[in-house]
Amino acid sequence: MILLFKIGFLDVSIVNLIDIALVSVLIYQVYKLMRGSVAIKIFLGFLSIYLMYLVVNAAKMELLTIILGQFMGVGVLAAIILFQQEIRKFLLIVGKSSIFSNENVLQELFFWRKRESSAFNVTPIIEACKSLSGSSTGALIVLSSNSELKFYAESGDLIDAIVSKRLLISIFNKYSPLHDGGVIIYNGRVKAARCILPVTERDVPAQFGLRHRAAIGMSEATDSLVLVVSEETGQVSLAKSGKILHNLSFQEVREMINAYLTGESIEERFVEVVAFEKVKEKKKITEL
Repeated sequence: MILLFKIGFLDVSIVNLIDIALVSVLIYQVYKLMRGSVAIKIFLGFLSIYLMYLVVNAAKMELLTIILGQFMGVGVLAAIILFQQEIRKFLLIVGKSSIFSNENVLQELFFWRKRESSAFNVTPIIEACKSLSGSSTGALIVLSSNSELKFYAESGDLIDAIVSKRLLISIFNKYSPLHDGGVIIYNGRVKAARCILPVTERDVPAQFGLRHRAAIGMSEATDSLVLVVSEETGQVSLAKSGKILHNLSFQEVREMINAYLTGESIEERFVEVVAFEKVKEKKKITEL
């Protein structure tokens, strides 16, 4: 172990600095996951109880130490139960950066297969959104670039058809039995319709309805790009990684979808949902 310097009786080495840096990054990622949600308040409550336990233990208050000690003993299990959504999102982030995140990774590793692009012609989706927006018909479309999202697809009606403008308009017609829920599109095919999507637990502005909450929730739970057409205003929004862009033009929607399908990183273009409450502009929004 290489010693760098000493602070009093403490020996500081390169390993210690790396350890502190990694812990700092971990804490920051945990903060990003819980920011804007109720979980941050629960986390602060756990932290307060833990600090109180350290104080009463140092002060030799035996009765309080025993009571809080019993609580801290089951703290890990309680944290897993209370923060299951945040833990899931953290594992999703780790999985996205893993070499095993692709379903065909074994074939790529052992047979040196070139990874095929998941991009396809998005014109039918854009044209369908134009028609749906013009008639104020609500729509919820999930685009996935690396997974069929079988768990969510099986919650609805399986279709497995080529994407077309007429098909999407027919699905979201208010008189269609398939219009409720979301449509999942993967590799240029409509995998399923009437799918049940997770709803975000974050506080969102009142202007966003259940479709927008489901879009944000689906983008939090998966690595998908979710498109929403508002039934009230006809405006088009995109959600990714728990963030959203609102009131986009169809050219912007096309560019964002193509960038996502070709593997480009587009998260930095999105903003946190809580930012909408403090911004008056309808279109160009910057993160607070």
